[in-house]
Amino acid sequence: MASAATLVQPSGEMWKKIRVELNEDVNTRDQDLAAIKEWLYKQPHLPDEWDEDRMMTFLRGSSFSLEKCKRKLDMYFTMRTACPEFFTNRDIKRPELADLMNRLHGPPLPGLTPNGRRVTIARGLDKNLDTNQLNDVFKIAMMIGDIRLKEEVEGVGGDIYILDASVVSPSHLAKLSPSVIKKFLICVQEAYPVKLKEVHVVNASPIVDKLVSIIKPFLKEKMKNRIFTHTDINTLYEYVPKEVLPVEYGGTCGSLKEINDAWVKKLEDYTEWFKQQESVKANEAYRPGKPTNYDELFGIDGSFRQLSID
Repeated sequence: MASAATLVQPSGEMWKKIRVELNEDVNTRDQDLAAIKEWLYKQPHLPDEWDEDRMMTFLRGSSFSLEKCKRKLDMYFTMRTACPEFFTNRDIKRPELADLMNRLHGPPLPGLTPNGRRVTIARGLDKNLDTNQLNDVFKIAMMIGDIRLKEEVEGVGGDIYILDASVVSPSHLAKLSPSVIKKFLICVQEAYPVKLKEVHVVNASPIVDKLVSIIKPFLKEKMKNRIFTHTDINTLYEYVPKEVLPVEYGGTCGSLKEINDAWVKKLEDYTEWFKQQESVKANEAYRPGKPTNYDELFGIDGSFRQLSID
C-alpha cells in the first residue's frame, strides 16, 4: 500500500455532508482562520505562528466555535510542555518504539465510513506486552494524531476506535497505571480536535469489563454511552461496514499489517519534522495570570469534571 493512500479524503456528496456536520461555511472559514492566527500571535505563552492546515483541523474539530478552538489550542500546546513523556524523543526508529510497532498495530484505516468517519484499529500481537511501555504506546498514538492534524486536509465527520482485546490478560490489568491513562485521556479529549463518536471493543472477555470499569470514571456520561463491547465480530458490522475494515476483521480493505507498515514508513518520513516540533509548546513563564498547575490539571479532583467531548 502506497504511503499516499494512508488517509483517503472525503469528496463529492460525503464532503458536502461533512461540511454541514462540522458547521463549516466555505465562505467564512478563511476569516475564522485569520481570527485564530491573530489570537495565537497575541498569546505571549504560545507560539507566534503555526501552520494553517493544522489550525483548520482544530477549527473543524471545534465545529468552528472560535472560543472552543482557542481552548483546545491552548491545551494542545500546554500538554506538549506538561507531558514530555508523550511529546519528546519521537523517533519511530528508536529501538523501543520500533519494537512496539512490531508487537502492536494501531493505524487509522485509509477509507471512511459512509457517514465520513475515520476508523482506527488497535490490537496487540503479543501477550507479553509490558504495561510499563504504556507511555510509549501513547506517544506513538499522539505521533499518529499529529500527522493527522496535518494530513486530514478536508476534515472527517468524527472518529471511531476499534480496540481488539484478544491479548489483554489479568496480569496487564494488575500493572495498569490509572494516572498514565488519565494523562493520555486528558490529552486526547482536551488537547486534540477529536470528535469521538464510538469505541468498539472486539474479542471482549470478562477481563475487558474490568478494564472498561477502570477507565469509565475518567469519562463524561456522554462518552460512557459510546463504548460498545462485542463478543461476536458480526455485531461490529452493524456499526462499521466490511468494506472499511481489514481482512483480519472480515473486511476487504487490505491487511492490517500492510496498513500498519505504511504508517511505520510515514512515521519514519516525519522523523525530522517531529524533532523540529519538540520546541513548539507553551511557555508557562509567559502565561498571563498564573501558570498552569500540572498537579491540579492531572489530579483526581477537578480534572475529569472539566472534560468535554463532542
